[in-house]
Amino acid sequence: MTSPATASGRPADEALPVLLAQEERLVFPRFDLQTAWELGSQLRAAAGEAGHPVAISIRRNGQILFHAALPGSAADNDDWLLRKAAVVERYGHSSYYVGCKFRASGGDFDTDSRLDTARFAAHGGAFPLILAGSGVIGTVAVSGLPQVEDHRFVVTQLERYLAVTGQL
Repeated sequence: MTSPATASGRPADEALPVLLAQEERLVFPRFDLQTAWELGSQLRAAAGEAGHPVAISIRRNGQILFHAALPGSAADNDDWLLRKAAVVERYGHSSYYVGCKFRASGGDFDTDSRLDTARFAAHGGAFPLILAGSGVIGTVAVSGLPQVEDHRFVVTQLERYLAVTGQL
């Protein structure tokens, strides 16, 4: 039997170690309002330069610290941000990882999680904000691109931010 594929074509069970390694690597030594502003501004600038029609959200313990909507995004993207972030908050992993994990086991998140699909979406684009020594304290999320691209964009920008600030 073959493994269910992710949207990127990689079998979901093969993607899981890669996704976990991203979470293990992208850890903040500190995260405050200034960090949220800098990271959010970087995400917004990169999305603007690329012409991505996305909405961006950074939340810490439920509080919105940064939000931006770029041309071409819509109110539906804000709903997706909330639903993806809810998955991260519930499972402690990226929304893409959670969706892949369900697919790797032959399941479907929308059916098998038994969660309200109006409140939870295990689609790529929300990533845990992980504080060293504390764990998950919030989320950074993007909505507006296909789920693999949403996930990849967030990861790329987190890597860039942590590297530029000397934290990676």
